[in-house]
Amino acid sequence: MRCKKILIIPDRAELSSYTKLADRLNLGFEYNDFFIPKLLDDTEQLDAVIAEYEQMSGMPGYCTLHGAFLDVTVFSDDSLIARASDYRVEQSLTIAKRLGVKGVVFHTNYIANFKTDSYRDSFVKKNAVYWSEKLLKYPDIQIYMENMFDDTPELLAGLAEELKGYKNFGVCFDYAHAHVFGNPDEIGLWVQTLAPYVKHLHINDNDFGQDLHLSVGDGKIDWKMFKNYYENYFPEATVLIEVNGMEKIRKSLDFLESL
Repeated sequence: MRCKKILIIPDRAELSSYTKLADRLNLGFEYNDFFIPKLLDDTEQLDAVIAEYEQMSGMPGYCTLHGAFLDVTVFSDDSLIARASDYRVEQSLTIAKRLGVKGVVFHTNYIANFKTDSYRDSFVKKNAVYWSEKLLKYPDIQIYMENMFDDTPELLAGLAEELKGYKNFGVCFDYAHAHVFGNPDEIGLWVQTLAPYVKHLHINDNDFGQDLHLSVGDGKIDWKMFKNYYENYFPEATVLIEVNGMEKIRKSLDFLESL
């Protein structure tokens, strides 16, 4: 299987091995260091981690970053929570700017079992207003919204429709999350609904019950179906193999190559 651009998660403890693999296979990186609250609260350590990446030779030319997401609810009716969430989002985008990454991934953090029309309407409207401001403030950074606990694609698609006029907005379709938090028998609906907005994908494998982040091919997901969807619905989307460790990365790359 061929993708426009495949990204992997680097491990700073073995960074030279990851840069060599990336160079050999023309891979990009998606930084996963900068959503950890403990690091975000330690300015000195945060600067040191950023500097470690900046000073490393042979870094890929195409990188993205996973933004803060733990308890981040920018659409909250509680002003204190909304302000704290905005603080974390701003940290993520500032770090992204320092590192020169192409895009930042944020979660919807929609509570799927909060089934009231007012909550659902508020989710779309408040997110649309909030992210419109960020898209204008950071025009050189792609901002991707990723499905997390979403049980259906409709609210993310509704938000994406509101923001489709911004060139630096896109959906990060987490194909694995859709199989765990959604109905695995309705993946076609997810694909068709989100396809017009998808610019980035996260892939790994699972058992449809837990978000296990297994190597691609080690779980229940039908990857031949994924290949068909990718080629027919979003062939220009970049793809993160969202697993940790060189062994899982290599195994996933080999599996995708065999499709």
